Amino acid sequence: MAYDVYSAECPARAVLDHVGDKWALLVLNRLTQGATRFNALRREISGLSQKVLSQVLKRLERDGLITRQVFATVPVTVEYALTGLGECLTANVGPLLRWAETNMDQIRAAQAEYDRRLAQAA
Repeated sequence: MAYDVYSAECPARAVLDHVGDKWALLVLNRLTQGATRFNALRREISGLSQKVLSQVLKRLERDGLITRQVFATVPVTVEYALTGLGECLTANVGPLLRWAETNMDQIRAAQAEYDRRLAQAA
């Protein structure tokens, strides 16, 4: 079956929504370093709440991008890791994150200039 992301009915749009989320991008990129426990992800990604992390992990698992492995310990230990499909995707995520970091000064300058022009027009 052929998919067209420009079509309103295309199911790929939901996947793009999942992986285009900033938290999903950060989780996926962090998992390139290897299998990671839930609480380690929460600690390492500043500002990410437990509830949002749980939601992101469930969506990524449902989309086949990560796996969830439960270990019978006390308390129970859960680790998340990339699947082959997730590894394929993250090859593109890291460069996007680095691009954002590298170009933030230019982006902030453009935003300030835009805001200045908007304020002058008002």
